[in-house]
Amino acid sequence: MTIDRRKFIKTAGLASLAGLVGKNVLGQDVSDVIEPGSFDRLSGLQSPLQARRWAMAVDIGKCEKQHDCTKCIDACHLVHNVPKFDNPKDEIKWIWKEPFEHAFHEQENEFQKTDLIHSTPLLFCNHCDIPPCVSVCPTRATWKREDGIVMMDWHRCIGCRYCMAGCPYGSRSFNWRDPRPFIEDQQKDFPTRMRGVVEKCTFCDERLAVGLLPACVEACDVGALVFGDLEDPESNVRKLLNNNFSIRRKPGLGTQPEVYYIIS
Repeated sequence: MTIDRRKFIKTAGLASLAGLVGKNVLGQDVSDVIEPGSFDRLSGLQSPLQARRWAMAVDIGKCEKQHDCTKCIDACHLVHNVPKFDNPKDEIKWIWKEPFEHAFHEQENEFQKTDLIHSTPLLFCNHCDIPPCVSVCPTRATWKREDGIVMMDWHRCIGCRYCMAGCPYGSRSFNWRDPRPFIEDQQKDFPTRMRGVVEKCTFCDERLAVGLLPACVEACDVGALVFGDLEDPESNVRKLLNNNFSIRRKPGLGTQPEVYYIIS
C-alpha cells in the first residue's frame, strides 16, 4: 500500500503536535494569544487555521522599540530545528534582521525619519503571489499552495539552488554542511534536514494545520507581527493595512510579496 508523502507528513505533524495544543512555543496559554472570535476555540485538536490568502504584517516601529529583541527569531529557529553554525558563511536562517537600507534600498530618501533609516526590520520568505522560485525549480520541490504559502519539500530538493538564484530577496538558505550536529535543542516534532538541501520559512504550515499561529507571531509579545487572511476585510492583518501606510520589498519586480511593513 502506498501513501502520499505530503499527506503522511501532515498526519505525522498532527499527531506529534497534539501535545502542544493549548500552549504556544513560550509555554503561554493559546487563549491569551489568539484574539477571541478570530479562530475556532481549542477542542482536542483545534481545527486548522484556514485563509484564502495568508499574509504577514510587520510593524517596524513596535519592533524597534524592543532593543536587541530576538524572541521571534529564537522561537522560529527552535521549533524548526534550524542549526546554528559557528561560521557565518554556513548560516541557515528562516527569520533574520538587516539594516533598512539593505532590505529596502529602493526606498532611498535622505529625508526619511531617522529612526526608520537606522532600523533593522525582520525579514522572511515573502511568500510571493507570483513566486519566481517555484517556476525555476526542476523537481517541484518548492510549490505554492492555494492559500498563498510557498512550501518546501526537502526530500525532492536536489540542491541545484535554482530557487536561490530565482529568489530576489535572499530568503533561502543552503545546507553546505550536515545541520544535525549543530541543532542545539532538537525538537522531535519537526523534521531535521540534511546536507545539500535548501530551506526557508513556510509560515509555520505545520502549526496552522493544528490551529496554532506561526511561532514568531506567538513569541512576539508587543504585537509587532500580525498574521491573517488578506482576503478577509475583518481580519487583523487587513484592518492594520487599511489603517496604516505600508511598504513591501522590491515591489517593482512584480512578485507581489505577502509580507508587509508598517512604517507609519
